[in-house]
Amino acid sequence: MKSVTMTGKECEQNAMSYRKPQGSLKLLEATTVSTVPALQCTQCYSPPKSFSLPQARFRGFILLLTFLIYVCYHMSRKPISIIKSRLHQNCSDIVRPINDTHDLNDTTWCSWSPFDKDDYKELLGAVDNAFLVAYAIGMFISGIFGERLPLRYYLSAGMVLSGLFTSLFGLGYFWNIHMLWYFVLIQICNGLVQTTGWPSVVTCVGNWFGKGKRGFIMGIWNSHTSVGNILGSLIAGVWVNQHWGLSFIVPGIITAVMGVITFLFLIEYPEDVDCTPPQHHDDLEKERDNPEDPVNSPYSSRESSVDIAASSSKEQGPEPEAISFLGALKIPGVIEFSLCLLFAKLVSYTFLYWLPLYIFNVAHFSAKEAGDLSTLFDVGGIIGGIMAGLISDYTNGRATTCCVMLILAAPMMFLYNYIGQNGITSSIVMLIICGVLVNGPYALITTAVSADLGTHESLKGNAKALSTVTAIIDGTGSIGAALGPLLAGLISPTGWNNVFYMLISADILACLLLCRLVYKEILAWKTARSRNSGYKQI
Repeated sequence: MKSVTMTGKECEQNAMSYRKPQGSLKLLEATTVSTVPALQCTQCYSPPKSFSLPQARFRGFILLLTFLIYVCYHMSRKPISIIKSRLHQNCSDIVRPINDTHDLNDTTWCSWSPFDKDDYKELLGAVDNAFLVAYAIGMFISGIFGERLPLRYYLSAGMVLSGLFTSLFGLGYFWNIHMLWYFVLIQICNGLVQTTGWPSVVTCVGNWFGKGKRGFIMGIWNSHTSVGNILGSLIAGVWVNQHWGLSFIVPGIITAVMGVITFLFLIEYPEDVDCTPPQHHDDLEKERDNPEDPVNSPYSSRESSVDIAASSSKEQGPEPEAISFLGALKIPGVIEFSLCLLFAKLVSYTFLYWLPLYIFNVAHFSAKEAGDLSTLFDVGGIIGGIMAGLISDYTNGRATTCCVMLILAAPMMFLYNYIGQNGITSSIVMLIICGVLVNGPYALITTAVSADLGTHESLKGNAKALSTVTAIIDGTGSIGAALGPLLAGLISPTGWNNVFYMLISADILACLLLCRLVYKEILAWKTARSRNSGYKQI
C-alpha cells in the first residue's frame, strides 16, 4: 500500500479516475476485487449527500413540524383533567346568583350536571375511558391504514377532525348540555381520530433519520408530549374558573389549523425532495465482524455506501409489501416492549388525568393552581425522555435503561404520596423527579424503540413495517392508558394511598417484563468487551 498526496480538488477528480495524485493531502492506494487500483482519501473526504446543507434543513424542518403536530394532539387531550375540579366542586363558599333555584342546603349547586352527584368520580372515569378505550382499539387499526394511505392526507384529516371533536366537547358548556352520553360519544370519536397521529409522525421521522443517535434525537423530539400537556394545562387553566368550554374550544381550533399546515407542508420521504434516505443499519459493524471478507471490505468498491444508497433509491424497483399484524409481532422484542409499555403507560396516564384532582383534594390548592403545579410532572417528563435517549444511545441498551428508571420510579412514587404534600418545595421537587422516572421509559419505548423495531434487520430493508410496529406497541400501551384512569376512578373513593399502591405495582410489572431483554443486552456487552480486549492484545 502506497502513501501519496494531492490537493483537495485533485482528490475528488483522481479518486474517481484512479490516477496517482500530486499535492498536499494523503491518499491510500488499495486493490479492489477486480484488481483495479482504487484511491480513497483519508483527510480531504468531502461530506456525503446525506450531510448536505439542504438535507439537514429538511430534516430540521420535519423534526419541528412533527414536533408541533404532536404538541397539538396532546394539548387537546389535557383540558379534561384540568376541568374535573370545576365539574364537581364544593359550592358552600361561592356566592349564589340572584336567580338560583337550587336548595339552600345543596353544596354542589355550582357543579355541572351530571357530575354533581356523589358518583362523580366514576362518571369522570367513564368519560376518560371513552376516549382511552377508543384510542387503544383504534390504534391497532390505525397503523394498518397508515401504511397504505398517504401520510400527509391521513395525518392532516385526523388533526382537523380531532380539533372538531375537542371543540364540540367545549361547546357542550355554551349549549348547556347535561347529558352524559353526549360527552362520552364525543370522547369516543375523538379517541378514534387521534390514533392517526402517533404512527404517522413516528413513521415520518423514521423515514428521515437513521439509527445513529436515534435515542437522543427522539428523546428531545418526544418532549412534544410534555410540552403539549403543559400548554394544554395552561390554556385550560385560563378559563377553568369562568367559561370552561373555552378550555376545549381554543386547543381544538389550534389543532385544526395545524392540520391545514400539515396538509400544505409535510414531506413524507426524503426522495420526494431528491434527498438521500438514511441508513437504518450500520454496515461498518458487519465489516468489523468479518474484516477479511473482500466483498464487505470498505476498500472493495470505489463507491461509498452513501452513493450506493442514493443511486439505489432512485432505481425503480418493486414496492415492498406492507407487513401483516402477525408478522410484526414476530419481530424480536415487539411483544416484550409492548407489554412493558402497557404498564408504563398505565402509570403515566393516571398521572396525566388524575394528578390535578389529587393535588386539589389532598394539598387543597385552587383548580388553577393545581393545574399549574401538575405541569411540573411534564417538565420532569421532558428531562426524563432526553436522559433516557442519551443514556440508551451511549450504552446501546434500550431495555436496561428503561428497567433501571422503572426500578427507581417505584420508591419515588411512594415517597411523593407520603411527603410530597408537606410543603410547596417538596411537592415541586418530587413531582419533577417522578416525571423523570415515570415518563423516561414511556418516551423511549414509544419513540426510539419503536423506530428500531420497525426498521429491524430481520425485515431486510422493508420500511413498510414501521407504522404497524409503532401502532402495535402504542396500541398495547394505550390499553394500559385506559385501565389506569379507570382503576384510579374506582379505587380513589377508598383512599389515594391505594391508588399509589396500584401504580407502584404496575411499575414493578413493567420492569419484570423486560428481564429477558436486559439479560440479552448484558450478554452483548460482555461479548463486545471480550472482543475489544482481544483486539487490544493483537
